[in-house]
Amino acid sequence: MSRLLVTQYQAEVEKIIQYGGSRKETSIRVAFQNLLNEYCKPRDFLLIPELDYRLPNGKLVYPDGTIKDALRLDWGYWESKDQYDKLDEEIEKKLNKGYPDSNILFEDSQTAVLIQSSTETMRVSMKDADAVDGIITSFINYVRPEVKDFREAIEIFKQDLPTVLNSLRDLIDCQGENNTSFQTARDKFWGICKESINPEISLFDIREMMIQHILTEDIFINIFNESQFHRENNIAGELQGVISTFFTGSVKKNTLGTIERYYAVIRRTAANIYNHQEKQKFLKALYENFYKAYNPKAADRLGIV
Repeated sequence: MSRLLVTQYQAEVEKIIQYGGSRKETSIRVAFQNLLNEYCKPRDFLLIPELDYRLPNGKLVYPDGTIKDALRLDWGYWESKDQYDKLDEEIEKKLNKGYPDSNILFEDSQTAVLIQSSTETMRVSMKDADAVDGIITSFINYVRPEVKDFREAIEIFKQDLPTVLNSLRDLIDCQGENNTSFQTARDKFWGICKESINPEISLFDIREMMIQHILTEDIFINIFNESQFHRENNIAGELQGVISTFFTGSVKKNTLGTIERYYAVIRRTAANIYNHQEKQKFLKALYENFYKAYNPKAADRLGIV
């Protein structure tokens, strides 16, 4: 099937040249873009054209395409050149400008060059369908270290989350029986929620809101380097007041210790996202993939607090 996709791409390029009379990059690169997206589909990836990539010095570069997953993580980059350019010189120019070299595929419709971990790993003729299939497969399947670390942390998080949830639920139930300060703050918050969210809201819902807040507070801080959302959100502020009656110091550290690696990876990933809107989208992806995964009904009904 993959080889068929390549032969279809080759035929499309020839048709574009025949009809348009041009071999320029801007005329034919859409054919390779479509080919890459076909290879992305089985992995649930998507090739996004012309996304900005911020360099350590703050400047922006714009690869022709960036391979993204549902969590908005970068899996690889694609750069198309004109066949009349000298490909090796163009590659050198791009890399000298700071284009990412962790997993980037260069092509000029004649030759494809794959660079991974700063080293050229493959170079093939675009006329060889099997070779093109091989280089694209290697490109799509390559797991950058940052992605590998993030994915491993996610799996650990999923494995450890049930234990953390049980501990939090037991801890909150215990506070409801033995902690007068907690009971007072919780009941006040419960009344506020009945007025502002839903008059039918239950103590079970309140407990789940506490858990959600505990799990997402660090995520907000890690992504935005502040807890502005929680400070400016009145409901969240009141909820934090309830939580602060018991969830501090060693209790907090010991309860969340097993998923600290998850938060650490989020910190590292978020540090490379400079655009506030992109950070919001990254946060939304995290929220949808994790909190909603373990309690979707409460997530939809109660939202983020």
